[in-house]
Amino acid sequence: MQEPKQQQDTPEIEDKPIEQVDAASEATEASDPHVADVVPSLQESLRQAELKAEEHHDAWLRAKAETENVRRRAQEDILKASRFAADKFATALLPVKDSLEAALATENQTLESLREGVELTLRQLVSAFASASLAEENPMGQKFDPNKHQAMGMVEAEGVPNTVVHVLQKGYLLHDRVIRPAMVMVSKAKAE
Repeated sequence: MQEPKQQQDTPEIEDKPIEQVDAASEATEASDPHVADVVPSLQESLRQAELKAEEHHDAWLRAKAETENVRRRAQEDILKASRFAADKFATALLPVKDSLEAALATENQTLESLREGVELTLRQLVSAFASASLAEENPMGQKFDPNKHQAMGMVEAEGVPNTVVHVLQKGYLLHDRVIRPAMVMVSKAKAE
């Protein structure tokens, strides 16, 4: 046996036109004072929620735009840094070029004046290398390090095996990173 459906306190509004729903809600509000308090409260809450949602959406858009601006500025900075990375080093090399040109422009040079000019030019070049953190690697007498040295051959020699006994070409480090390994001859134990 089925129990009859209990009637609800609020009228059904599912299939009714909006005008009838409004009229029904107004009638309900007039008959029940609690409903009259709830509807404006819900409408106010909805309005507040919509304002907050709009505010958060605006804040999100601003944050997104700021992030894109930061990303764009960072890419521009990276591009500028790569373009002008050698600026300081190039500026330090200009006096070296000037000295070489001055040496070649001089007509009556003595061997001694030419040597003094070359030594001055070399000091300028070493100073330019130092300002750019470009260090010379001259491993004579050191233990062979395959990370910094390139062995061109082995020779029998007195002393500890795997020691650099002859430097064919110096190596160079830029901020402790090898940019050219030193070409060396390494010792090996003498055959008996």
